[in-house]
Amino acid sequence: MSLDLDFAPVFASSNALLAGTVVTIEITLCALALSCILGLIIGVARINPQRKVVYGIASAYVAVIRGTPLLVQLFIWYYGLPRVGVMLPSFFCGVIGLGLYSASYVSEIVRGAITSIDRGQNEAARSLGMSSKQAMMKIILPQAVVRMLPPLGNEFIALIKNSALVSLITIHDVMQQGNTIISNTYRDLETYLVIAVIYFVLTSITVTALRYFEKRHHQRGEQ
Repeated sequence: MSLDLDFAPVFASSNALLAGTVVTIEITLCALALSCILGLIIGVARINPQRKVVYGIASAYVAVIRGTPLLVQLFIWYYGLPRVGVMLPSFFCGVIGLGLYSASYVSEIVRGAITSIDRGQNEAARSLGMSSKQAMMKIILPQAVVRMLPPLGNEFIALIKNSALVSLITIHDVMQQGNTIISNTYRDLETYLVIAVIYFVLTSITVTALRYFEKRHHQRGEQ
């Protein structure tokens, strides 16, 4: 059995793949911004169990979001909300679904990094007259950010790959464009190989950028 590969029909639709790649980048960046902001808020909220209401809501959010599949959550946003009269654009549903899902993991990274900082530093900041908020912003968070970078990098890469699921809610990302090309050319293996290369390039660029920022942080710390 010979393997007959013909990439010409796929490359002939390179403009469609490029457009889909742009959409993938856009939705990933928007979801990334949402996950970082919300993840930071939830992570900080889960540091102090004594604030029972805030801690309980944040913990429940993390448990529910992490305990259900991302695909199901996307379907709830896109197919479920219209049943209760809420109509949202597919792109917006994709950003919310990806962002909220990623935020649950980012929050754990934030919480772990903050709690890993020696409590004595917080107590020292308070003894200097700083409020809890000032100590967090000026002393704890700057140190925690350095510890967050490696696990955050892994989460960002996972977010890029998870973005392929938004094609199932009619978003014309690179995966959706690839499926259209397959339906026209019947070159499924070639198309999926090209899409795999595109995702590999996107994740490789992300890894390189994160390593650069991590290296810069270490250099500043040594100075």
